[in-house]
Amino acid sequence: MASKSIMVQGTGSHVGKSIAVAAICRILKQDGYSVCPFKAQNMALNSFVTADGKEMGRAQVMQAEASGLSPEVFMNPILIKPVEDTRAQIIFMGEVVKNMTAAEYDKKKSNFLKKIGEIITSLKKRFDYVVIEGAGSPAEINLLENDIVNMSVAEISNSPVILLGDIDKGGIFASFYGTVKILPKKYQKLIKALMINKFRGDINLLKPGIDWIENKLGIPVLGTIPYYNNIIIDEEDSVNIERESKKRKNFADNKLNIAVLYLPHISNFTDFNCLEIEEDINLLYIKALNDLINFRPDLIIIPGSKNTISDLLYLEKSGFIKTIKNMYKSGVSVIGICGGYQMLGEKIIDEHGRESDIREANGLGFFDMETNFLEKKNTSQVKFGYTGGAIKVLGSNPKGQNSFTGYEIHMGISKVKDFKARKLFKINRRKSKNVDENDGYIFIDKKLKNLVMGTYIHGIFDNCQIRKEILEKIAKLNDLKINIDSNLGSYHSFKQKQYDRLADVFRQNMDMPLLYNILNK
Repeated sequence: MASKSIMVQGTGSHVGKSIAVAAICRILKQDGYSVCPFKAQNMALNSFVTADGKEMGRAQVMQAEASGLSPEVFMNPILIKPVEDTRAQIIFMGEVVKNMTAAEYDKKKSNFLKKIGEIITSLKKRFDYVVIEGAGSPAEINLLENDIVNMSVAEISNSPVILLGDIDKGGIFASFYGTVKILPKKYQKLIKALMINKFRGDINLLKPGIDWIENKLGIPVLGTIPYYNNIIIDEEDSVNIERESKKRKNFADNKLNIAVLYLPHISNFTDFNCLEIEEDINLLYIKALNDLINFRPDLIIIPGSKNTISDLLYLEKSGFIKTIKNMYKSGVSVIGICGGYQMLGEKIIDEHGRESDIREANGLGFFDMETNFLEKKNTSQVKFGYTGGAIKVLGSNPKGQNSFTGYEIHMGISKVKDFKARKLFKINRRKSKNVDENDGYIFIDKKLKNLVMGTYIHGIFDNCQIRKEILEKIAKLNDLKINIDSNLGSYHSFKQKQYDRLADVFRQNMDMPLLYNILNK
């Protein structure tokens, strides 16, 4: 069969494009086809490192998993990571180009379009289908001239477009009509179907609206996807607030309560998605100081950040640092990952201004450690295990201790002086090379009955054994008995089951003959 492509665009941001692409990819894979996801440009702080050390958007990683593929950077050639309100780090084909203002980047965008077309042409030769995701809305008229992610991509790739709308936001038929009619005629012709997302209620009550929009636009409605909140899929750049609210309602004293600080520049929060599958864990993302105080956590996690010094100063100004230190003195454990690990030290220095104009800031002081930002970013997949010192701290001898996997994305190098902490992890492989390097530190305060730990490695909790060792130890320090369910197996296996469930929802609520008709025209 000739290779084909299809594109999912939206009436706006956060209408479910990433999930819809993942669902279509999974359906095609289930039906025996080779399929590849693609998005020309992502703007997100939640990124991933490929096997060859390239950085890409997390949404295409999720879609690659749904397609049965290993993530590769050509699936997302451009990644934009906001650094400040007026500047962002531009990453092309997995490598940092430079920090640019929006105006600077707008002048450069057209240079990327030819490369985007070449990548899609190449993918069509390799796969039966390419499923392309747009960004925001194609009807942003101020962005049409230099568009490199929506209709210009559909045009150069000759891809029919499914226009997706979120009915939960309200005004979906006006959104469909306005989006189509604002577009130039040549782009209107590319839209071959409409799809309604997140519907609640009686489908029969929606039929008059569907009939009206199909008649007015001459475009069929491909399907109406019901609202669901029981399928856990990694998200790109925001936490599902409704899911977190559900967790808040399920607060229980017999669970391990984990507070993840929702930093202004939070990155790689998918580090903690795997914790949501554990019945004995109550996870809550914290934006307001009172929420942290009222939650009464057993463990506070400080996650990664794209602007570590700025977020550290925010924590100081808003009273978080004082509260965290007081909670630590009352027995609360603290874990820092990447930027959060750097914050646990005495000082962070950004001599070269890699993240901001602020050159130095004092940390929380849990570790006698100083971090200096380098000019080059370290992006690597790693294999690692516990050090002997960490095993002594945890009081156990875990199985498979040298076979854990994770990844690094950081510019800093942290130097620690002699103190009470033990080295945490031993990295034995980085990218394709064998290495022998230490990462992170851990200590337990026996008097306060709590644990402090920091690491540069993302994805540590995706390893079930680490979840079990670390979290059950913290629970024991808090006189809690919890069970981290080893029977869940790997987080990868769990996610594969979620993709199948997602595909089932979309398959049952889409006109499948129409989908294949659009794909194969």
